[in-house]
Amino acid sequence: MGGIAPNDIFGKGGLQMRTGVILYVVGENPMEENTDIGSEIKKLEPGTDRVEIVAKNAGHFEIADAWWALTFKGMQRIVCIIGEVNNAGTLQLKNRMLRLCG
Repeated sequence: MGGIAPNDIFGKGGLQMRTGVILYVVGENPMEENTDIGSEIKKLEPGTDRVEIVAKNAGHFEIADAWWALTFKGMQRIVCIIGEVNNAGTLQLKNRMLRLCG
């Protein structure tokens, strides 16, 4: 029989919140195509369920669009992380996070 098992929704402390991360990319340089963004973000924010990117050349163009997409996909906790692309084209994540509410 299909459906959602109680352990998929409830942890030891109650309801588990799904976490979404918005990566806000700054800088003029384009990102390398082989950048593993997911693993880099999970180092800063363990338990991340979904990532949306806001950048000049890819992904969403505004944080509000990415926030709406994560909310629509069921994320209850959404944080925004700033990443900067250096001259070598690699992404450097900043250790600063903003929690978005709405």
